[in-house]
Amino acid sequence: MSTPQYWLMKSEPDECSIDDALAAPGHTVPWTGVRNYQARNFMRDAMRVGDGVLFYHSSCAEPGIVGFARVASAARSDPTQFDPASPYFDAASKPAAPRWLLVDVQALRKTRVLGLKEMREMPALACMRALQRGNRLSITPVTPGEWEAIEGLLER
Repeated sequence: MSTPQYWLMKSEPDECSIDDALAAPGHTVPWTGVRNYQARNFMRDAMRVGDGVLFYHSSCAEPGIVGFARVASAARSDPTQFDPASPYFDAASKPAAPRWLLVDVQALRKTRVLGLKEMREMPALACMRALQRGNRLSITPVTPGEWEAIEGLLER
């Protein structure tokens, strides 16, 4: 059995907020709409059921970590890529060879917002990938030390 890994996963709250995830059956939502190859590859190659997730709200008035979740399924084809009515439609993707994947994410608990300013002030997060200039990935790995620092702060 492998050691759990940790991830920061960004979602726009207008699309899927921590409250939406907590209100979903089993507190579980499909993480649709990832359209970046590196983020897709994290889901396909590195994420495992049970991995920890920092649920992050982006593109909103107060971006930041808003809760804890876990990866609840293996990667599978994202159906939005085949739906012409979806903003995530990809005409080049075919059902026999899907280009885009998703994992299910199970929300565990909501926290206060841990915003970017506060995160950047934490020495333990100085090298956190999500905080590096130019990083725009919707899914980034989190080290065990970063996870522990954030968990310790938000569980106080």
